[in-house]
Amino acid sequence: MAEVLVYVDHLDGAVRKPSLELLSLARRIGEPVAVALGSGAENTAAALAEHGAVKVLTADAAEFADYLVVPKVDALQAAVEAVSPVAVLVPSSAEGKEIAARLAVRIGSGIITDAVDLEAGEQGPVATQAAFAASFTTKSRVSRGVPVITVKPNSAPVEAAPATGAVEVLSVSFSAQATGTKVLSRTPRESTGRPELTEAAIVVSGGRGVNGAENFAIIEALADSLGAAVGASRAAVDAGWYPHSNQVGQTGKSVSPQLYIASGISGAIQHRAGMQTSKTIVAINKDSEAPIFDLVDYGVVGDLFQAVPQLTDEVNTRKG
Repeated sequence: MAEVLVYVDHLDGAVRKPSLELLSLARRIGEPVAVALGSGAENTAAALAEHGAVKVLTADAAEFADYLVVPKVDALQAAVEAVSPVAVLVPSSAEGKEIAARLAVRIGSGIITDAVDLEAGEQGPVATQAAFAASFTTKSRVSRGVPVITVKPNSAPVEAAPATGAVEVLSVSFSAQATGTKVLSRTPRESTGRPELTEAAIVVSGGRGVNGAENFAIIEALADSLGAAVGASRAAVDAGWYPHSNQVGQTGKSVSPQLYIASGISGAIQHRAGMQTSKTIVAINKDSEAPIFDLVDYGVVGDLFQAVPQLTDEVNTRKG
């Protein structure tokens, strides 16, 4: 069976969930071959094998940590040349999309970004995308070279499928461009104890209707009861009520969770562009004519300051 390269996003050997989802998708079109780079790469093998990787290519060098993006592109190009895959799958993060774009240019191939599904086709893998602020669904395939496809988090289930996961060291020759942009310092991100916004299975977001930074406490309380991430609309972020890193929308982050709860958000197209592919959408808004209600699976017309705390209490009661 043809092999599919899967770029692994990990932190010191701990594999992030979107990479495990990619293995599920890769098995639909071939045999997954994982590529893990940097510190702790060899420690990813057990988790990757458990989820279907028939082979794990690893490489560790100072360049992966000290310089931006290009060393990883060099490594993926070496993996493509070594394996001759039918496709390369990459998590659809900001870094992942830059890596994928550079790789596609290097190997003379087409690229598909932000896919939400993947299936085998007679002429190569067929990717499903949500286009024009998720108003349309398209199916596309790359017609030249090895398809390079980035996939949005939460697009596929994480499925156990034990495989051999044989570890092989990938030989990488770094290009002259690899050391062009150096990392001078790093600041650890402050932990909130909540899931990463783009990877979360549940997201609870607040908008203009929250009416102040101090009121985001009720949004956070609901999120914490559900084990969810906290998002915010552009209006809330522009007002200084919540950090830009939590903004969901066209100029913020794109999310596709199993459950998205929008509280006090009108549903402007800018926001919808970042969350419209969510599997189930619930809105709480006192304006029954708000555009968000045209999109939702379930809607609550009411005051969020009453509805959200009641929902939080009900969740906590059922958990207890």
